[in-house]
Amino acid sequence: MIGAMLERVVAACDGASKGNPGPAGWAWVVADGEETPTRWEAGPLGRATNNVAELTALERLLTAMAPEVPLEIRMDSQYAMKAVTTWLPGWKRKGWKTASGKPVANQELVARIDELLGGRSVEFRYVPAHQVDGDRLNDFADRAASQAAVVQQPAGSDLGSPEPPASPDTPASGAVRRRATAKTPRQGAPAARQGASVRTIKAKFPGRCVCGRSYATGESIAKNDQGWGHPECRTSETSDA
Repeated sequence: MIGAMLERVVAACDGASKGNPGPAGWAWVVADGEETPTRWEAGPLGRATNNVAELTALERLLTAMAPEVPLEIRMDSQYAMKAVTTWLPGWKRKGWKTASGKPVANQELVARIDELLGGRSVEFRYVPAHQVDGDRLNDFADRAASQAAVVQQPAGSDLGSPEPPASPDTPASGAVRRRATAKTPRQGAPAARQGASVRTIKAKFPGRCVCGRSYATGESIAKNDQGWGHPECRTSETSDA
């Protein structure tokens, strides 16, 4: 109806990369008034980074939703959120360059999201990932993205797909405290994180930490704002913005 106030829709989106870079997938989910998942979609990306997967998930969600619908979007990626809100204006002023003059990473995706956000009412909300009793929608999107990354097949409510399986990255309630103690930091680990409690898992694939060092299959890793890596390298989100 003309002039009518549309009700805000609550949604979540997430990306996954098994190796960062590695087999990747994206997913988004939309909820009803009770925050029960009602519509969702997930898809494969082949080999990609976690950041590409996170941005793709947001781009696909915005593409799927009518521009006039007010949105609350829940995400566990501070990189993706800050890229399209905090850092984007500065990047555009500098001709899509960072503060150090380097080309902005994933520029095409960020520019596409910027275009899709034009004229919309969108509220971004950060939610921590892989938490026991955490955000229900984020958990759903995380599971769907993880499944898409593993099987490299599309899925979703329109395809009649079953609800995605439980994520191996989210601990069972009774196991949280037993698995949440950080290992002794390596020499040179960021001081702000030393001694912090960190939940770790065993890496299913080899990969490279944000610090630049590799980790092997079976090595203990923890999730940080840019993907997976050494537990002691979990620092707050930084960017050459």
